[in-house]
Amino acid sequence: MKAYLDIVSDTLDNGVWKDTRTKFRALTTFGQVFKHDMKSGFPLLTTKQMAFKTIWTELEGFIKGITHKGWYQKRGCNIWDEWSNPTNNDNYDLGPIYGYQWRRFNHAYDENDDGCLIRHDQLQKIIDTLKDDPNSRRMVCSAWNPIQETRMALPPCHVLWNVVVIGDKLNLVWHQRSCDLMLGIPFNIASYATLLLLLAKEANLKPGILQGTFADCHIYENQIEGAKEQILRNPNPLPTVDVGQFPCIYDWNGCDTILNNYKPHPKINFGSIAV
Repeated sequence: MKAYLDIVSDTLDNGVWKDTRTKFRALTTFGQVFKHDMKSGFPLLTTKQMAFKTIWTELEGFIKGITHKGWYQKRGCNIWDEWSNPTNNDNYDLGPIYGYQWRRFNHAYDENDDGCLIRHDQLQKIIDTLKDDPNSRRMVCSAWNPIQETRMALPPCHVLWNVVVIGDKLNLVWHQRSCDLMLGIPFNIASYATLLLLLAKEANLKPGILQGTFADCHIYENQIEGAKEQILRNPNPLPTVDVGQFPCIYDWNGCDTILNNYKPHPKINFGSIAV
């Protein structure tokens, strides 16, 4: 995961302080790129311990289009606890977040919504295209929907992903507008790596390159010491992942995924995530 640590190092060395909507300033750089060949192992950070079961539970929820906070909490995923749909009084309603847009882009969320009335399943369209026309350059999924942004518990940080098949390999790139380098980005890297593995298995392809393009990359001022500690740690060999057997991607359960040979350094306390 040298590619990730290089981004952290560059931000520490060359970042500019910005005020944020949180109580902390952020050391910020622009336009970083993360790139990883999946044949080198599963890109789960080893320079600190990662909550990989939480990562897989959230991804499962996105794939299934889940918008109820209780579904995530019941499975031990608490990263959405602090947020809910700001347009109603239901603390468990997350609104039309990532998975809703993946599976029902701009579909009317409630009677006050101006969304479209016909369901548009972006994920299923990509899966169908992978099988019927793998050379297509139009396999794109967007989570950014300005029409429904105000109903989301949080506007999406990772706003778009795109798959490209070259030969017998499936490659995935995602774009992220807001990048919490110490907490969010390691989580996002592992999540999209898993999605790449799942789509490759679904389409009978080999995993290829995972790439992330990061716009506003930041380290909050309360994370600086932890970031400096982390870049001094030597990365351990990357683990491998077995996503298990499933009839189709919608039947995949994050809890059934097996992580092998994961040997991380101890946890670093960066506080709570801010986006």
